[in-house]
Amino acid sequence: MKPFKDRNQAGELLAERLVALGYDQEPHLLVFGLPRGGVPVAYPVARRLRAPLDVWVVRKLGTPGHEELAMGAIASGGGRVLNQEIVDSMQISADTLRAVEQRQQAELQRREQLYRGSRPFPDLAGKTVLLIDDGLATGATMKAAIAAARQKQPGRLVVAVPVAPPDTVAEIQGLVDEVVCLMTPALFQAVGLWYEHFPQTSDEEVLALLQAASQSAA
Repeated sequence: MKPFKDRNQAGELLAERLVALGYDQEPHLLVFGLPRGGVPVAYPVARRLRAPLDVWVVRKLGTPGHEELAMGAIASGGGRVLNQEIVDSMQISADTLRAVEQRQQAELQRREQLYRGSRPFPDLAGKTVLLIDDGLATGATMKAAIAAARQKQPGRLVVAVPVAPPDTVAEIQGLVDEVVCLMTPALFQAVGLWYEHFPQTSDEEVLALLQAASQSAA
């Protein structure tokens, strides 16, 4: 038996932990899911904490020929991180890096337009911001979201995930005010291995959850 049935159940368990930590008492709380997979986790959290649900679009910069290996990431709002060690070890040229980033920037803008439309980005100044994903491996995309969020001067910045390896959690802890993580297995391998059901999340599912959250808030 794997610890999480699916993303929704992982989100419910994460919500329980956050309630135990008192986040349901935060007066100015904003919940962001990292699309696509972080949104089904963030939805039950936002519902349980009675907080608005939004998205923070991030894109991994996959290493050419080894796409699952992140050499960096970009996020809405200008967040950008680069793993210089991977860039150097894989001998990635500046032109190749630029081409990958341009492709991912185009996809980021497409998703931002699809998910947000004309809805303005919320004001984060002085508020408690929860950044949620379905798990962290290297943490590259989360670091990009953190970098972008920091520019908007939140009062507190918190990362909440169901599962991540200990070294990634330690690294993220140095970038935010708190990390809430349900499981930190030493033998990690991949996020999906900790879920019984881990299909790719579709744009349609993200949009449906955002609409449901909006209707619930109204």
